[in-house]
Amino acid sequence: MVIEAAVAISGGLRAGSVSLLAFGLDSLIELVSAGVLVWRLRVELQHGQVFAEEAERVASRIGGGLLFVLAAYVVTAAGWKLCTQTGETVPWSGLVVAALAMPIMYFLAKRKLVVAEALGSRAMRADAMQSITCGWLSLTVVAGLGIEALTGAWWVDAVTSLGIVWLLVREGREAWTGENCC
Repeated sequence: MVIEAAVAISGGLRAGSVSLLAFGLDSLIELVSAGVLVWRLRVELQHGQVFAEEAERVASRIGGGLLFVLAAYVVTAAGWKLCTQTGETVPWSGLVVAALAMPIMYFLAKRKLVVAEALGSRAMRADAMQSITCGWLSLTVVAGLGIEALTGAWWVDAVTSLGIVWLLVREGREAWTGENCC
């Protein structure tokens, strides 16, 4: 995740790619979410179920809040890119990392959802949603930057990045409120 974040963020910044930068930021969010999840599980082991329920709620809200922040960034950055009509070169290293992330995130998300179901954990489910979001973002990056590379259309990256906002908001809301858990 650290390598994925570093390559995607640096490539996104160099190329001015909203979708690739969002992909990299989502990788950082996944790392934070994983850290929060480890904290939540540690609370349960050390203090028992009563304290774990509060930690679960806090951990789930942190995961949901991070998804809301990412959605706000994507909308703002894509809007700015469309208003200023800016587009840069396609960052090939970021494109490769995004392509590799698709199958990895699919496998990881499936495993996390199984564990979330077994534990009855909203926080684990929110973490799995981070992996699913990363998978969709990687598909968005590959499709958007691939089309941009083939056509030279500067606006494709911004428009494709907006396509993921609905998922970010939906999953953020579910994590925040604890709906659709396990």
